[in-house]
Amino acid sequence: MSIKDYVFTSESVSEGHPDKVCDRISDAIVDAFLTEDPEARVAVETLCTTNFIVLAGEVRGPDNLTHDRFKEIARHTVREIGYEQHGFHWKDAEIVSHIHSQSPDIAQGVDAVGNKEEGAGDQGIMFGYACRETAVLMPAPIYYAHAILKSLAEARHSGAEPHLGPDSKSQVTLRYVDGQPVGATAVVVSTQHSDTISVDEVREIVRPHVVNVLPEGWMCDEEHFYVNPTGRFVIGGPDGDAGLTGRKIIVDTYGGAAPHGGGAFSGKDPTKVDRSGAYAARYLAKNVVDAGLADRCTLQLAYAIGVAHPLSVYVDTHGTGKVDEDRLSSVLRELMDLRPAGIRRRLGLNRPIYARTAAYGHFGRHPEPDGGFSWEITDLADSLRSAFGAR
Repeated sequence: MSIKDYVFTSESVSEGHPDKVCDRISDAIVDAFLTEDPEARVAVETLCTTNFIVLAGEVRGPDNLTHDRFKEIARHTVREIGYEQHGFHWKDAEIVSHIHSQSPDIAQGVDAVGNKEEGAGDQGIMFGYACRETAVLMPAPIYYAHAILKSLAEARHSGAEPHLGPDSKSQVTLRYVDGQPVGATAVVVSTQHSDTISVDEVREIVRPHVVNVLPEGWMCDEEHFYVNPTGRFVIGGPDGDAGLTGRKIIVDTYGGAAPHGGGAFSGKDPTKVDRSGAYAARYLAKNVVDAGLADRCTLQLAYAIGVAHPLSVYVDTHGTGKVDEDRLSSVLRELMDLRPAGIRRRLGLNRPIYARTAAYGHFGRHPEPDGGFSWEITDLADSLRSAFGAR
């Protein structure tokens, strides 16, 4: 029997968190390649620490994307995030690039050649999830954790809160009754700030961004509202802690409310099923819930490197389904081509739409006119309802 009354916690980190700085640099390089060549291959990792950035990985694309261009992209990204600090500054940080050409051994397993169709860029499992806890069909704890930090970032970028720094983290604990969230029992926000304000002043800067994000009446009591609980947080970002691409995969997805596959997303072009497969799984799970066929849906895809078709498509509606899960799995495979090239065509993934995904979650975002967050579109819901004779 499933537990209906419980508390659950998810966290988020801002665009200025050291790991997220790395994710965004890596994804900005992906975008640069896809702008020049939609069929480019990119797998780029970033490391950052005090005034030092290292780029590494393998690529295949236009020759005009050079080491100097990669460094320029990294510097511009750091500037956009807002780092102009003594220990990490866009203008004078040292940047080293070790990006090189893609291995031909990998290419031969992935590329479509002759009678061989394009295969998956790697083996792996990917998960998608959707539920009715929020309007965007995301788990509530991660949705609100993201929203708090995004609100703070918007205030910082606009100049409304000039004392805030780029690095911040949030954590939201919600109480569930009969399986539905009803309010926050604790909220934690740690945010970098200037050395001219006190901890109490930081608390009052943060407070409205929490209260305004949470539904009315959901705010926790004062005792469990933690803002910079260790005190002073002036030194932050890569100057305070080293960052790496791909270390915040649970922040990127469902905040721990659903499984995560074996791979990160950022720095990878969409031939890599770690990324495109996870987007396809979210797309299908969200459409299942939006179609009214379930209140919760977890969907798993599995691939083998060099093989086009998924090895399995597993669907779990957690006892909330209105239709047979085996039949649902078959219908989903009929409605969407889940080969890597089919996913990219369906969701329009060969476009420079990835730097924006690097912070505040890859899921639960609103589809954008240029194709960004296309995996959040629910255009498959009518076909799913028709397949099952549902209204």
